[in-house]
Amino acid sequence: MARLRKKLVEQHQDLVAQYRRATKKHFWSTLDVVAWGEKRGLIHLRPIDPRRALAEEIALAMHEEYITDPQGRRVRAKHAARYDRNGKQETLWTDIREKNPATRRHMQIAFQNRRQQIVGECVQLKLDIDSFNENWNSGAPIQACFDFTDDLADRGLEMTA
Repeated sequence: MARLRKKLVEQHQDLVAQYRRATKKHFWSTLDVVAWGEKRGLIHLRPIDPRRALAEEIALAMHEEYITDPQGRRVRAKHAARYDRNGKQETLWTDIREKNPATRRHMQIAFQNRRQQIVGECVQLKLDIDSFNENWNSGAPIQACFDFTDDLADRGLEMTA
């Protein structure tokens, strides 16, 4: 499945490259690329699995469900954690308000998963900024700060050890 996914990603990247060569546009939307590719017969819309599509919609809905906790904080109610079961990745959800030992472990995994996503985004942002500054930036270097203490404080949150 991973190999098939990579092949599809590469096909999509190639389509964008073709679109850019043909249109010479500096800015574009993904819908522009799809319309352009479809018009030229380079891509064909795939049938959608209604169960998978609905499952993705439900996941988005759960991701966007917030509650107010007893201290008045707006927090996400549902949390996903990725598990590796018999070599297969599986995502399971729970509600933050559940009270049992299994939920605590699930929340630890969910929070660690999200933290790793944030770290990954920061690593990629740093690489992107450094590359832009060293290779394509004609002005003053763009700076980035990865200490979020002030950002959290600006939003009324203290960092605790």
